[in-house]
Amino acid sequence: MELDTQEAHRLAGALIALIDGARHRVNPDGASPVVERITEHVGCALADMPNVSTRFDVWDHVNVDRGVQSYLAQRSPRAEWFGITGVHHTHADLLDMLAQAARSGAYQLGAVDYATAATGPDEAAEIVQFGLVRTTAPDGAPVVLALRGPVDYMPDTGCVLRVLAADRDTAAAVRAEIERLVRAHDVYRGQLLSFDVSEHRGNGLVSFLPRPVLDAHDVVLPSGVLAAVERHVVRSAEQSDRLRGHGQHLKRGVMLYGPPGTGKTHTVRYLMSRLAGRTVLVLSGRALVRMLPQAVSMARRLQPSVLVLEDVDLVAEERGAPGSSPVLFELLNRIDGVDADADVTFLLTTNRVDTVERALSERPGRVDLAVEIPKPDADGRERLLRLYAEGADLELPDASRIVADTDGVTASFMRELVRRAVSEQLHRVARDERVRLTEPVLREALDELLDQRNRLTRVIVGGR
Repeated sequence: MELDTQEAHRLAGALIALIDGARHRVNPDGASPVVERITEHVGCALADMPNVSTRFDVWDHVNVDRGVQSYLAQRSPRAEWFGITGVHHTHADLLDMLAQAARSGAYQLGAVDYATAATGPDEAAEIVQFGLVRTTAPDGAPVVLALRGPVDYMPDTGCVLRVLAADRDTAAAVRAEIERLVRAHDVYRGQLLSFDVSEHRGNGLVSFLPRPVLDAHDVVLPSGVLAAVERHVVRSAEQSDRLRGHGQHLKRGVMLYGPPGTGKTHTVRYLMSRLAGRTVLVLSGRALVRMLPQAVSMARRLQPSVLVLEDVDLVAEERGAPGSSPVLFELLNRIDGVDADADVTFLLTTNRVDTVERALSERPGRVDLAVEIPKPDADGRERLLRLYAEGADLELPDASRIVADTDGVTASFMRELVRRAVSEQLHRVARDERVRLTEPVLREALDELLDQRNRLTRVIVGGR
């Protein structure tokens, strides 16, 4: 049924009267405790407060909280946070909530919402998910800070910091100082990090990883290879300063290539152990496709840093129609976009160098050093055998026959050979007895791997 104009006016008036009556019952004096707590501190009406805010990435929520807490420790160490309660308060816009609180009392003072965030591989902290706090600007003017973290089902909202002040310059000064503190207290600096993409609405995630503990003895490569890679990737602050002093750029690109299972990832893990104090970011799979710009930005921000891009051949594509930007070419463009004097290393790995060689040759200067990680030779296979058997009692004075019969296999195959030999012996010795690896024991495991019936398994673990 359609209403005529007079009926519509009467209905609107009745609704307004109903809302006003409800507001009077909730708040007889017409004041909103939420609004009053803000306006009394700032010293002006809500309508006169400029909208000054800044948005951060989802994973920066913990850093924003640390920046705000640092600011409060300097300006108002006894300041107390307060929250707002009401329908949809977890994600409704703050200014909309305050307007409704002033108009109808729909939102009231409430408890602060908190969340838990990782601050390291094994550490976490409670941080403000949604809350407000009264403090002062650097010039002493009163301001109110409002922090809202990302909402799980609305990841695109990110983390929002809002500054409520009587004038825009004051609010902007507070925002700038907090942004500086956010970067100064960045929990990701000097850490080993992994970018990933969750299944929940495509939300990008950053996770802490424990730093590997390896030494050169644990890496078996042809003579001189590890030293060449390490010299190019691992560089002290003093060496960087000396390079700058000689007018040389710091940014560099290193690519490790070779068949699967030869030790590229293991070599990268060793380099990670040598890069203590430097930020290392790891991208692979879907994250390499979807999180590359964010990872490059973080690497630049947290320099000196290393950005590890695993299996770049998986995203290598031929150039498509004019104007298209395949991931590999986008990657090379991102490398080129980092300032030459930025202390950022791009460490790429690939199983199929042929798929990326053309792109690299068409864009010279992105990668400064390409190093082959080949299948181990006879000396390398014996070293690998003895390395992987260190946890057992290896009784093999002469390994020549085992080494000869493993010609053409990868490092992964040698590891699986030792693992199988140990596994087969475990049920043959007492629980507190160490496994003895003799040539017959290793031969039995090797014959099983080389058996034609295990052809697929042999291929999977890096056999001939």
